[in-house]
Amino acid sequence: MTSSIFSGLNDAQRSAVEHTQGPLLILAGAGSGKTKTLTHRIAYLLENGVPSASILAVTFTNKAAKEMQERIAGLLSTQQCKLLNVSTFHSLGMRMLREEANEVGLKKKFSIFDAGDSGKILHETIGSSGKDALFRAQQRISLWKNALLSPEQAVDAAENEWEKQMALVYASYQDTLLAYQAVDFDDLIRLPTLLLQQNADIRYKW
Repeated sequence: MTSSIFSGLNDAQRSAVEHTQGPLLILAGAGSGKTKTLTHRIAYLLENGVPSASILAVTFTNKAAKEMQERIAGLLSTQQCKLLNVSTFHSLGMRMLREEANEVGLKKKFSIFDAGDSGKILHETIGSSGKDALFRAQQRISLWKNALLSPEQAVDAAENEWEKQMALVYASYQDTLLAYQAVDFDDLIRLPTLLLQQNADIRYKW
């Protein structure tokens, strides 16, 4: 065992790094060494024979993912880190969709639309250039997507007339995205999640 794996760890961090039996939840505040603990834990697993391709580390920002990759690389050899998966949730979702594009009616080279692109589609759909109206529409559709609701389910979940109208806008918006062979950022989370929930073969593969 390389001594650097445990270098600079306190007792609680070392206990977390060495834990291998079952799930482990770590609760820690800002600046308490969460990234250090996680990266050393990954290094410990790799040092103890866990295949790098079997480890997935996901975080929220590209900066955090890059930092984790760099820290792990500083603890282990290039060969040990070769197939390690460290990414953001959105990057992982994009990778899954590229491989499983056919399952959701997309080509592998689909486009990813940002908020500006989405706003243009919604502007054409609702016929309003008002920033407030567009923002409200984008926010409502985003909330539905984050709840994993389809446009049809959104209609059923609508609590008032405005939401019913937005559910129809949502349906038109999704049809337009599909016609463009595109997804938005919310779809990078929603579609892979639905694939994993609904397709046993894909769930087993990933």
